[in-house]
Amino acid sequence: MINEKKVINYIVTWLKKYIKKSKSNGFIIGISGGIDSAVTSMLLAMTKFPTLTLEMPILEKKNLLSNQHINFLKSRFLNVNHLKKDLSTLYTTFYKIISHTKHKKIKNQSLSLANTKSRIRMITLYYYANLKNYLVVGTGNKVEDFGVGFFTKYGDGGVDIHPIADLNKSEVRLIAKELNILNSIQKAIPTDGLWDDKRSDEEQLKATYEELEWAMKITEKKKNIFINPSMNLEKKNIIKKYKNLHNKNKHKIIPIPICKIPSFLKKNKNSLQ
Repeated sequence: MINEKKVINYIVTWLKKYIKKSKSNGFIIGISGGIDSAVTSMLLAMTKFPTLTLEMPILEKKNLLSNQHINFLKSRFLNVNHLKKDLSTLYTTFYKIISHTKHKKIKNQSLSLANTKSRIRMITLYYYANLKNYLVVGTGNKVEDFGVGFFTKYGDGGVDIHPIADLNKSEVRLIAKELNILNSIQKAIPTDGLWDDKRSDEEQLKATYEELEWAMKITEKKKNIFINPSMNLEKKNIIKKYKNLHNKNKHKIIPIPICKIPSFLKKNKNSLQ
């Protein structure tokens, strides 16, 4: 169990130190109406540094949870400002450009388009971040970012800092309760909002966050974990699911591989011996 008050104070202090060291003017964060972005934006606001919340709907109806949280933040913090930019036209224009065939199903197109939405939001965040010399703040938690890689590479994974990426989803929920985040957001079903059918995170992952957290803790303790024959089938399947997702998305989790050239190959032939 975590000490919620101490963790909150630690993150807020860390944010203050980081922004001063970076010589940035403030923070910018995308608001989705979910618990992760709600908690993170609240922590940013608590630093007293300028905090810009950005709503970026793409072919979506009005997001009531997002609006409620923004109003909640602005009623409590004078340093919070808000922008809403509808990116639907930008997305549909892109879709028309890349859509070569009509009425033909293309493999992986739905996934590609979902990731495109996330990347369009990322470039919008950085546009305003560059204008104001702000830091783009990520909202991913530990099991998403370092467990199963449940984020879009160079989309919602394209950020400057990750304040809650060392907290599991269950811990984020405890922090949300301590911060008095709106109850409707605390109880909302987690979703990335990138799919036309409004599928939830857990429907995509085919496991609950609690199950994935359990599997992550088990595999972290036992690096060379094997499936115990005596383990019940349900637990075996959860561990297999976690390991498959972790291995599949490892390219997102680890630093970008660099081909390091041996020093003897870079030696100047014309240099003095």
